[in-house]
Amino acid sequence: MYIPKYFKVTDADEIRGFVHANSFGTIVTTKKGKPIATHLPFGFMENGDDWYITGHMAYGNPQWRTFETCEDVLVMFQGPHAYISSSWYAHENVPTWNYEAVHMYGKASNLPREELIEDLKMMLKKYEGHRENPVLWDTLSPNLLESELKGIVGFKIKVEEIQAAYKLSQNRNEKDYNNIIDKLRSEGNTHSAQVADRMEKK
Repeated sequence: MYIPKYFKVTDADEIRGFVHANSFGTIVTTKKGKPIATHLPFGFMENGDDWYITGHMAYGNPQWRTFETCEDVLVMFQGPHAYISSSWYAHENVPTWNYEAVHMYGKASNLPREELIEDLKMMLKKYEGHRENPVLWDTLSPNLLESELKGIVGFKIKVEEIQAAYKLSQNRNEKDYNNIIDKLRSEGNTHSAQVADRMEKK
């Protein structure tokens, strides 16, 4: 990912928090030179200084079969994004787009059954634990779980390279920067409001 110096993010805590908050991403591999992508919820774990991405996909999805032949896989995490009109600047310029994104590269391997089960338990707890009637691993029938396990393949990616970009108008002067925030809030859509929130925190 091309990242101008204004927008590059290197802080590990910031990247970790971003991935936890934006865990629905895209995994990209190749087969005979052709890119293949799947959109999935991902888990994130640490073991000492090593970072890992975990997930699962349908057994019928042929992408998991490319893990052995791919030197690296790419997982992309996307944050809020919004169109930025150059009419919001005090000088002539062209429009652009503000966004946040993290790319992680690494080698993927299939998860053994027990590790897959633990990963699924953690995912259910993350997304169901706060709900009034949570659907957790122990609340589901063994027969259903066994049937579902036969239909998925779990995987783990050891993260070897991270590229993170927050393009949030950091290269604009203070007057234009504040005006962009105001204009984004007046757009009346969720993405624009989220980008305005992120800009206010920077």
